[in-house]
Amino acid sequence: MEKLRWLCRIVVLLTSVGAVAQTPSPMTWDQVRNRFEQNNPTLMAGQLNIDESKAEEITANLRPNPSASLTADQFNPFNGGPSHSCCGSLLTVAGLSYLHEREHKRELRLESAKKGTAIAVSTQADLTRTLLFGLRSAFVSTLQAKAVLQLAKDNLAYYDHVLDISRTRFKAGDIAQIDLDRLELQRVQYESDIETADVNLRTAKIALLTLLNERTPIDKYDVIGTFDFSEQRKSQDELRKIALDSRPDLKAALQAVDKAQTDHKLAVANGSTDPTFGIDAGRNPPIDQYVGFNVSIPLRIFDRNQGEKLRTKLDITRDERLRDAAEAQVFSDVDSGYATMESTVKLLMPYKAKYLQQSVRVRDTIFFSYRNGGASLLDFLNAESDYRAVQLNYVNLVGSYLTAAAQLNLAVGREVIQ
Repeated sequence: MEKLRWLCRIVVLLTSVGAVAQTPSPMTWDQVRNRFEQNNPTLMAGQLNIDESKAEEITANLRPNPSASLTADQFNPFNGGPSHSCCGSLLTVAGLSYLHEREHKRELRLESAKKGTAIAVSTQADLTRTLLFGLRSAFVSTLQAKAVLQLAKDNLAYYDHVLDISRTRFKAGDIAQIDLDRLELQRVQYESDIETADVNLRTAKIALLTLLNERTPIDKYDVIGTFDFSEQRKSQDELRKIALDSRPDLKAALQAVDKAQTDHKLAVANGSTDPTFGIDAGRNPPIDQYVGFNVSIPLRIFDRNQGEKLRTKLDITRDERLRDAAEAQVFSDVDSGYATMESTVKLLMPYKAKYLQQSVRVRDTIFFSYRNGGASLLDFLNAESDYRAVQLNYVNLVGSYLTAAAQLNLAVGREVIQ
């Protein structure tokens, strides 16, 4: 019997160790971001646009194909003519022609295609920037939900301690039954807080797993990170300069202007005449063999590519206006994100320096006084409610700060605030 007990304990221990080994460790922000860049289907689809642009470079760099021809003429299948073979006077000609592109058309096509690839790269970087903001927001929401859930659990544990002391006082006759009932009824609010926080946490994890394209069960997935704020940050002018250098959408707008100028040069080049050179060789009785040469030059009297020249010239002006709009949007995004960050930090600083400690001190003082009969039940419940409100406001403000930091990183174009 004793051996059976020991065997059961070993089985239970091995099962517990196996369960712990199978539970994945919480993921940091860097791990989440790396997993996102590897697995997100939207990013993977966007990468194909770059590959397609590179394929267009191959097409743009192709030379015109030469043309070959073979001619057989002057058959005489009728018997009414002179007495000779039907093929005695057969004319055979073999020819080869090639279109020569002038004004560096092929080089300009390749240059335009390469600049199109550069725009595709910048567009993909901008897509990554936008999606990373959503990922960061989901990550922050998860950390915030975890902090709120932990706060709710701590509040319930503290309140259960208060109930234990209150039941002891009730048994000793220090408080009335109605006061104890009111305290026990108040516990349902703490239970509700835990359930609400748990639902919010699961919802945040679902959003994060969706962006990661993960199928991990929610209960086995967790993240870890610093849930706090920092008073140190770059100045607004520094952030503006970084944004002008880093924003991929602004870079794409600048590249679009450059490509439009190349496209206009190509349109001008396409208006030039391209000659076709040809050479032929054949047999034409009674002359045994001959070689010929020809040049074909289109007369571009009516069509000189006027429409494309005008269109591409207008495209330059249009892309310049879009570039100015993108630059203005960069400044707007940075200034807006910076103002939100400043406002949130100003609200957080007094909480961390004063209000958090005050709420704890007031609650503990009123509870001590209530436990010793120096304060009423209403005073204690009010102090407990104030404590919960202050602590919850602080957690939500930290979440707002981290979201504002993600918004500012989005505006700047790279992570300037971790």
